[in-house]
Amino acid sequence: MGVDFHPQLLELALTHRSFAYETGGVETNERLEFLGDSVLGLIVTAELYRRFPDLDESRLSPLRSGIVNMRALADIARTLHLGEYIRLGKGEEVTGGRDKNSLLADALEALIGAIYLETGIEKTTAIVASLINDTLESAMAKGVALDGKTALQELTAAQGVGSPEYVVTESGPDHDKSFVAVAMVGGCAIAQGEGKSKREAEQFAARNAYEILSVTSES
Repeated sequence: MGVDFHPQLLELALTHRSFAYETGGVETNERLEFLGDSVLGLIVTAELYRRFPDLDESRLSPLRSGIVNMRALADIARTLHLGEYIRLGKGEEVTGGRDKNSLLADALEALIGAIYLETGIEKTTAIVASLINDTLESAMAKGVALDGKTALQELTAAQGVGSPEYVVTESGPDHDKSFVAVAMVGGCAIAQGEGKSKREAEQFAARNAYEILSVTSES
């Protein structure tokens, strides 16, 4: 990344709350995650605005959601092998915490917060733009700029199978919840999606269901 981190700041960015709770008296990366989330959102929004002058807000918004979401951020974190360096408590370690989407996404946001504090917005923008490039290209190729729930609604209407419904469950503490949505069509579960908000989970479930049902209708 080309960032000369202060050792304590980098260590903080990689300190999960499970490690802090088990160790005692250690600060967690949650404040940096909060900062990084805002910095990431601003940079991605500005990058999309710059790259796609012909797209209106209705297409830019879901495209941004296709990049700034738990699954996409976790995949970026995996390319950096971030899970290998996170300081975890023993409980998270034994339950596969190093490869959990929510944990990896949070750590990446905390790292971005640390990069911002060390280098400022200009250098952070360049780093984030590089990190999201492949994810952005993939999102465009998959048509993520189209709203998933709207697309699924139109498809099911055309197929005459009724309107889709979503069953959402949540888990985790109030400040770090995860959501799983199941897209239901005609009373049958078609696909599910995961996210850090109910809306994000429903969008992923809708897109996954759309892919399944559109293939079915073509066969």
